[in-house]
Amino acid sequence: MSWIPFKIGQPKKQIVSKTVERDFEREYEKLQKLEDQTKKLHKDMKKSTEADIAMSKAAVKISADLLGNPLCEQDQAFLESMTALDTAMRRMDSFNQEKVNQIQKTVIDPLKKYSGVFPSLNMAVKRREQALQDYKRLQSKAEKYEEKEKTGPNMVKLHQAREELRPVREDFEAKNQQLLDEMPKFYQSRIDYFQPSFEALIRAQVVYFTEMHKIFSELTEQIDQGVLTDEQRERENDAKLAELRALSIVADD
Repeated sequence: MSWIPFKIGQPKKQIVSKTVERDFEREYEKLQKLEDQTKKLHKDMKKSTEADIAMSKAAVKISADLLGNPLCEQDQAFLESMTALDTAMRRMDSFNQEKVNQIQKTVIDPLKKYSGVFPSLNMAVKRREQALQDYKRLQSKAEKYEEKEKTGPNMVKLHQAREELRPVREDFEAKNQQLLDEMPKFYQSRIDYFQPSFEALIRAQVVYFTEMHKIFSELTEQIDQGVLTDEQRERENDAKLAELRALSIVADD
């Protein structure tokens, strides 16, 4: 959202006080920042959920590939471990999808709807700016006749200019006052609007990670029987790798 005032000649009379203009610019700038932050948050939340889905789908794919490994046909213990892992990954994927759906409904969709209000605000500001330029133009016109000699024709034109100016001035003042009254309310509304969404986001994350703790605790109990330590596993892997390298088919020429 950007606002670039039209460049025209200024009337001699100051028609909008510096205080009013400063208040208007301050409130509008706050809404510009709010729009940018809302759009960025909406974009980041979409990226986050897309990454969550990609992660859980990749985990399911890996566990399925491991389950289909020929070793599972030869080693019952390996088959049981891979079956437990595949079951855990599919449960994780299911809970993750529920979490993503909840976040979409309670956070992402409300962010999108909130962002959709700003174009109307933009248009109201543009109408106010156009009314201001019309006001300045007609004020300058009236001032021009006020400075002319007080002849009959000039007085008629001055009267006409003032009559033309009056509804335009009233229109600008109404638009300006409406924005000054409602922009702070719009800005303040963000708290009541977004608080339920962010609370829902926290609840969705808490539910998801609580379930993940249960799933992986159960998985640990299933596969953590007679398991090697990291150091023992590393030594065993090194020994197996040394045996492989000793084979003539992989020996250096």
